[in-house]
Amino acid sequence: MNPLVSFLLLCFFLIALVPSNTAATSLPRSPSVPTTTTLGVTYTSSPPPSSTPSLPADRVLSALSSLNIHSLRLPNPDPNLIRSFAFTNTSLFLSIPNSLLPPLAANRSLAARWLYGHVLPFYPRSKISLISVGDDAVSQLSPFLLPAIRNVHLALRDLGIKKISVSTTFSFVNVITTPFPPSSGTFQEPLGDLLIKPLLQFLEDTNSSFLVNLYPYNLYRINSEIPLGFALFQEHPFNFRDDLITGVRYWNLFDMMVDAVVSALAVAGHENLPVIVAETGWPSIGGDPTEVDAKLEYAEMYIKGLVGHLRSGVGTPLRKEGVSQAYIFELIDKDIVKQGTRNWGILYANMSKKYHVEFSGCDEIAVERVLLMRVCLVWWLLVGFFLV
Repeated sequence: MNPLVSFLLLCFFLIALVPSNTAATSLPRSPSVPTTTTLGVTYTSSPPPSSTPSLPADRVLSALSSLNIHSLRLPNPDPNLIRSFAFTNTSLFLSIPNSLLPPLAANRSLAARWLYGHVLPFYPRSKISLISVGDDAVSQLSPFLLPAIRNVHLALRDLGIKKISVSTTFSFVNVITTPFPPSSGTFQEPLGDLLIKPLLQFLEDTNSSFLVNLYPYNLYRINSEIPLGFALFQEHPFNFRDDLITGVRYWNLFDMMVDAVVSALAVAGHENLPVIVAETGWPSIGGDPTEVDAKLEYAEMYIKGLVGHLRSGVGTPLRKEGVSQAYIFELIDKDIVKQGTRNWGILYANMSKKYHVEFSGCDEIAVERVLLMRVCLVWWLLVGFFLV
């Protein structure tokens, strides 16, 4: 074969070895390969009857577009809002309210009815990717949780839908025994044996993820030994904590909490199960006067630090690929803040920007890295060609 033809074939082969972003998202990832996290945001619409009406769908779409965010979590999914995302590139994460768990657990046809109202009329034109059955339902509702999840999963299969994952969402403080050292993290009992272990097996069998609400702010408030800067991703020479069991050093509270979840999953026998942070954030207004650290500048520090950390692709010490998705709570401030409530929005109630943070990017950064790798490889091969 002509040496020039052989060389060109070698070029194309080597370029093809560099993974594209599409391939990276469609194939299982090795736990040892760093990757970037999909960054999303929560929008809490107001179900009727409510004194605060929900925003028109076009304004929600406009807000997401202005922030360049392409993943949206809907705790109270409104069918009209779901419809408005048809033929967009926005991935939707829907939640089913806790109040529906008992009837869903008892009757698969009721699960199908919910899907007929919230999924079937819109999917796949609206890009629904995940359904959380319940949110932090670990009290009297826990006996209904797994049967309800199974019925929703089976109802989706009955409808021929196989690409929407089904899981449930837990609160970190209600399911993890200890955040530090992270390597000692386990699930609280008897919840772990009775509910979480069977659920983890279901999640693994159905290629779904473990969902957790993870708020460093809440942990910081109940533990006076945690420095504020450690919770806010602030980089200082002595702003770290060491896990003396593993010898791992932590530079922020978010990673510490994630790794406590990872350790608990490993103890339960499911160490490679993907983790999604369903909620995280920092309030700009506190619920009472004692919340002195719920202020605008600290909220901006946390959001900016979180976004930068997720975009870096470095993951956590115990899970190099990090969490697969993370959703900031929440998109828009409440129009009226009542006594005892907090404001978490990344936009003011009038839709103006609250923080100087560039939200775009976690997935786009990965694409840019792949393109840069390909450009460098082509340049190197061309240099080699002219030297031959």
